[in-house]
Amino acid sequence: MLEKLTETVSVWDRAKSCGKPVVLYGMGNGADMVFDVLDGIGVTVSDVFASDNFVRGHSFHGFRVLKYADICEKYDDFLILMTFAVHDKDTMERVKQMSEQHELLSPTVPVAGKGLFTLDYIKENEALFDRAFGLLADEKSRFDFISVLNFKISGKVKYLFDCESEKAQLYSTVFPLREDEIIVDLGAYDGDTIREFTAVTNGKYRKIYAFEPDEKNFRKLQKNTEDMENISLFNIGAWDCEQTLYFSKKAGRNSHTSEKQNGVPVLFNSVDNVIDGEVTFIKMDIEGAESRALSGAAQTIKKYKPKLYVCAYHRNEDAFALPIKINELCGEYKIYYRHHPYIPAWESNFYCVL
Repeated sequence: MLEKLTETVSVWDRAKSCGKPVVLYGMGNGADMVFDVLDGIGVTVSDVFASDNFVRGHSFHGFRVLKYADICEKYDDFLILMTFAVHDKDTMERVKQMSEQHELLSPTVPVAGKGLFTLDYIKENEALFDRAFGLLADEKSRFDFISVLNFKISGKVKYLFDCESEKAQLYSTVFPLREDEIIVDLGAYDGDTIREFTAVTNGKYRKIYAFEPDEKNFRKLQKNTEDMENISLFNIGAWDCEQTLYFSKKAGRNSHTSEKQNGVPVLFNSVDNVIDGEVTFIKMDIEGAESRALSGAAQTIKKYKPKLYVCAYHRNEDAFALPIKINELCGEYKIYYRHHPYIPAWESNFYCVL
């Protein structure tokens, strides 16, 4: 694996050694985590800026939030650390333009779990990364996989721009959806991926099961699917057994399990326990619970061999742990890896078909 990588200097080491003012682009939880890491390695943040439409005279971590133009006027040169996630085309293009004008890096901080994704992390797990890489089904998967690893080490967004592909291309080639799918949507949010899937199948399907543990998201899901037939909604999270867990409810895509003092009790259960019968397609976007949910769907996967769409970016180990587990559950799968337009490397997923 190491010989395939071109990046050796981590985004954090670059921030420490660049000799330029370090400015943060963005606010929120991601920026909080980046602040903490920088403080731990002795890097001082010089300023904070946000997209123009978010600058309203407020402050963040004691800094008055500026516009990009203000930063350019204040400093001749600087290093931008981008601290938020984005996938809309206009902002992505703006980020690309900024990266051509000044050095811009996007640090990877885990959505779930702890630890930083560095070259040392890959070295420590090289045999597992090699094993996962060897399971990938095509050259595009291998290219994307290496590109995302290079991005996670360095924070250089060019790697993501170079490997991104649209989902429409995926659905028309290696991961076709049929009009008679029996879909299990784990982490259904407000029904966004249900809409995505049914758009591909001209609104046709045989049955949909949707799991969503966040109450506010679940109400949106109910409203957005109220006119659909043959759909069963479950206000639960996906896991490997029936269990009450504490859940950090953010009423958004990033709600996740949490420590008791930071969450509320929510019922979780497994696919094997909840669904009795055939399944042809399982999607998992469950904020770091994908490995547990795969275990909880083991019997369904072994019996019916459904197509699998498994998000691979919530935990540092997802890049190797998930394809290895999928292969152990069903060695017949062809495992594809694709990165879709997003900064950081969110929407990097494994797609598995027979």
